Amino acid sequence: MKQMNHVKKLMAGFLCASMVLFAGCSSTTAAQPEGGAEQPLQKVTVGEVAHSIFYAPGYAAMSLGYFEEEGLEVDLINLQGADKVMSALISDEIQVGLMGPEASVYVANQEREDYAINFAQLTQRDGSFLVGREPVENFSLEQLGAMERAEIIGGRAGGMPEMTLEYVLKTNGLDIGVDDESKTVNVRTDIQFAAMGGTFASGEGDFVTLFEPTATQFEREGKGYILTAIGAHSGNIPFTAYSATKSYMETNPEIIQKFTNAVYKGQQFVANNSAEDIAPLLQPYFEDIAPEDMITIVQRYKDIEAWDTNPVLEPEALEKLMDVMALAGQLEQRADYNKVVTTEFARNAIENVKLTAE
Repeated sequence: MKQMNHVKKLMAGFLCASMVLFAGCSSTTAAQPEGGAEQPLQKVTVGEVAHSIFYAPGYAAMSLGYFEEEGLEVDLINLQGADKVMSALISDEIQVGLMGPEASVYVANQEREDYAINFAQLTQRDGSFLVGREPVENFSLEQLGAMERAEIIGGRAGGMPEMTLEYVLKTNGLDIGVDDESKTVNVRTDIQFAAMGGTFASGEGDFVTLFEPTATQFEREGKGYILTAIGAHSGNIPFTAYSATKSYMETNPEIIQKFTNAVYKGQQFVANNSAEDIAPLLQPYFEDIAPEDMITIVQRYKDIEAWDTNPVLEPEALEKLMDVMALAGQLEQRADYNKVVTTEFARNAIENVKLTAE
């Protein structure tokens, strides 16, 4: 399939992205029903944990007009951290959060009356890359243990990137420390997610984990070198999902269903098309990334099967996530799957959405 198949939709996406920063939008009216008047789009504000190509199915769904087809207008806000996304969600500043499901586990354990429920899983692997100061051919994680000292900037304690990094290192037999300089491999958790790249670039740490497109930008600028994808070692894990509060979901089930339908269409498009076909759809949301780099990044994520092909978050997936949390010492008690996850909207989308060849 070639880009020409999507020219009209892509033009709308480019125009929109130039008008609103990180906003997924098009017209303010839904498609006109046969014999009826145009219907206004229902606005949904989505807070994302980071602005990353890792969330490609969502951006593709916006560029292809899938949300508009469902009668929704999406405003996308980069809140830079799951803790900040969850805070905005439970304070009703946003309607939908895109973040790691670990945040909903933390909130569920607080016994709040209104809490976050995950309704559509987006990614199934860790999306970060281990970046070092020098290129290393045939890099392996075991090489870290053979070093005299290896300090890794891992991110905020209790966040999915840091906890998954710990899980990967420990399950590969490395004796690591967390904020413990006496250990050969020390994972630092004192740097907030948004500051990790800048901290590494300033000379701190021997390694850092970065998401795309930041990792590739670091390579292009000579600030670091991608050594391995953390997701290639983590196995399947529900790394990112869309969630909404219990109260919003109960009041607006039709919006949640429409949103999930659009996400499912985006997941299917990404699963069934090449990096060359996907990359142009993401370009409006990452204007500083060269087209050839965009293709490379998309292929990197496809190579590790980072993206779910459907939005169902299964019980065993949540259990795996809580195993990771427990190994990192961040889980007080396991959350009830049926409290923090609903698959109703995802299964309805799979059953009822009619997919068309793009």
